[in-house]
Amino acid sequence: MEKNGHLKVGVYVDVSNIAQNGGFGMQYDVLREFACRNSGVAMRLNAYVAYDEEMAKKNQEYRKKSESFHSVLRDFGYKVIVKKVRWFVDEHGNRYGKANADLDMAVDALMQSERLDYVLLVSGDGDFVQVVRALQNKGCRVEVLAFKNVSHVLRNEADVFTSGYLVPNLTPYEYPSDADNSRKIARGVCYSFFPEKGFGFIRFMKDLSGKLWITDSRRTESPYATAFAHSSQFPENIDLAVLPNREQIFEFELKEVKDKGWQAENIKLIYHY
Repeated sequence: MEKNGHLKVGVYVDVSNIAQNGGFGMQYDVLREFACRNSGVAMRLNAYVAYDEEMAKKNQEYRKKSESFHSVLRDFGYKVIVKKVRWFVDEHGNRYGKANADLDMAVDALMQSERLDYVLLVSGDGDFVQVVRALQNKGCRVEVLAFKNVSHVLRNEADVFTSGYLVPNLTPYEYPSDADNSRKIARGVCYSFFPEKGFGFIRFMKDLSGKLWITDSRRTESPYATAFAHSSQFPENIDLAVLPNREQIFEFELKEVKDKGWQAENIKLIYHY
């Protein structure tokens, strides 16, 4: 840890894995802010991107979009590690491309970890389980952030797993663009529910402060807030008898009621781990 008390942070993003598994449109400036939320200093910000040179030669739009995306990443302070797509032919004669970043990410994270206090791996790939263990054995705290298709073993191996859906403004919300802009949109998990009474409570992240372990939203240090959720606001396909269920991610509109706090309305399920 640096003398001024700031944590030295390393972020390693498997861009293709994230984009293909629920994280398309992820805001990399928000990701950086989330990673450094504990008064951290970003020592390493590595983004591993796939690039198809054959496609770039044939498709000018693909080339321009790729170059623009890489420039945006660099503007946010990320080092862009380009993994060129290699093409192969399977036993049936079908051509397929691969641009695997796993090995590069693993080696970089392990080699650079000696100068880091905290590593954020942004991938749901179970191949990183051994990498997480090795980093932890070196004394690093390791967190994992991902969206869909996340390895259950990877989630359990990390010191903390955070669903990218729950980080405010990290990805676009699913509510239609013509929704009332005066309404606040949030995502959270139903951590308490009383079927016999027909209501419960949803916890959501209100900001990117550091103490994620303080889940009691009544405490001022907590980054979370709580919304009252009436059974009538849940979609018909949700079995209320299985609530609470922290594996279900809900998106909802927030209504502030005077002297009563937040209420969740028009709740919909966006993912179930």
